[in-house]
Amino acid sequence: MSDLPSAIHPDILPRLDPEYVVIHNGHIAHRVPPHTIPWHPDIRKAPYVPGGSPVRTVGAVKDISLQNCKIRAFIPEGTPPPEGWPVLLFIHGGGWTLGDIDTSNSFISRQCKENNCVSVALDYRLAPENPYPAAVEDTVDALKFIYYNGKAELNANVNKIAVGGSSSGGNLAAIACLKAQELTPPIPIIFQLLIVPIIDNTASVTDERYPSWKECQNTVWLSEGRMMWFRNMYLPDPATWTEPDNSPIFASDALLAKVPPAYIGVCEVDILQDEGIAYGEKLKSLGVKVEVKVYPRAPHSILGMDAALKVGRQLADDSVKAVGDAFKAA
Repeated sequence: MSDLPSAIHPDILPRLDPEYVVIHNGHIAHRVPPHTIPWHPDIRKAPYVPGGSPVRTVGAVKDISLQNCKIRAFIPEGTPPPEGWPVLLFIHGGGWTLGDIDTSNSFISRQCKENNCVSVALDYRLAPENPYPAAVEDTVDALKFIYYNGKAELNANVNKIAVGGSSSGGNLAAIACLKAQELTPPIPIIFQLLIVPIIDNTASVTDERYPSWKECQNTVWLSEGRMMWFRNMYLPDPATWTEPDNSPIFASDALLAKVPPAYIGVCEVDILQDEGIAYGEKLKSLGVKVEVKVYPRAPHSILGMDAALKVGRQLADDSVKAVGDAFKAA
């Protein structure tokens, strides 16, 4: 197996969940990592992570075109409560470069079904064709559409909006909670679900703040090489890497202190683990209610493997419960 393009590095193998190792060797090891070949949009046609659960049946699914992007709303079955359904805007991962409106259908439809909420997927513009700030602009546009049109178009309760995302989507969700405060009027967000989020785009393997970058530089799925490939696609100008619209950990304390409560799920064998933990600690120090959970022996991609991995199912279960609890408490 060691000669395959995506073979598990010997430094990483003993640290990984054995269930994951079996799936990786059977379904992923033969894949050519996209950052090792010349860029072409057809790279986006590669198959998703294997081992995901099926899309759930919900009351309705509605695709809506916005100015530069599209959203998909999963709407619960039955009659909405008088004040409307609560709303979750969930943003897919893929390093701001890969993924589409279908990427998180399984997870988003499950949120809709189990939490009786309108769950919205965002099909944001992708790099390198549309680098920063396109994805941030599309995230804000989706949030504004939900707030101003959600009641009429989706039977939504726009006073119960949560945001979430995975990886680059977690980055955009965290940024949405900052940008929402700066709108006129501000848009209230009651909760943020950050799954393996990208928090600091200045991080590197020589960065003592985040040891996971060095310890996991050869990890599966999101190695240091692949992460830097994504960053350079989306953020070709390093001068922008410290901007809070790219690295939310650099936002002012005044803004960070006003973000909503957060659930931050990070994976032990993920390059991004320590920056997610650091963000949680920073928010806690400013008085924000935060729960951080580390998923042991897990690599970056487990949310999409919830039917095949116990640890993936646990992350999905915890994420659904966190959002449901937030809606109940609001």
